[in-house]
Amino acid sequence: MTVSYAGAGEAPVVANSKPKRDVGRAMWLGTKGHCPSCGTGRLFGKYLKVEPVCATCGEELHHHRADDAPPYFTIFVVGHVILPIALAVEVAFTPPMWMHFAIWLPLIVLSTLAALPPIKGALIGLQWANYMHGFDPNAIGDDEPAYDFGGDPRP
Repeated sequence: MTVSYAGAGEAPVVANSKPKRDVGRAMWLGTKGHCPSCGTGRLFGKYLKVEPVCATCGEELHHHRADDAPPYFTIFVVGHVILPIALAVEVAFTPPMWMHFAIWLPLIVLSTLAALPPIKGALIGLQWANYMHGFDPNAIGDDEPAYDFGGDPRP
């Protein structure tokens, strides 16, 4: 038995009019807190507040949609680094619970606060390099909501 699909020929080749961006470089620059486009401008104006526009090259950075990904990856990384160490200390020394709290809570908080900006910067660099969200100059209406949820039509 053979099955054939209508239009199952070769897919049409679409010319990519966008220049290829180096994903690794963009993520590395984002990790360091630099603009993924030029590499010299600042990505963050404050701790996690992304600059709307790069002061050096003029690249619009407000399009990013990092949302919940940076905290998720931060928890993932910090948990996988600290938990084995805490378990090893427990098995080797069996310290009292107050000592665990005194050691691990500050270490977890400080390492989380230290890891969050580089991880968010890397994700913004990834989005910029892959023309995701509003970083595609040829996209139409990317900043607009995809659906009308039927709000109040009156102005």
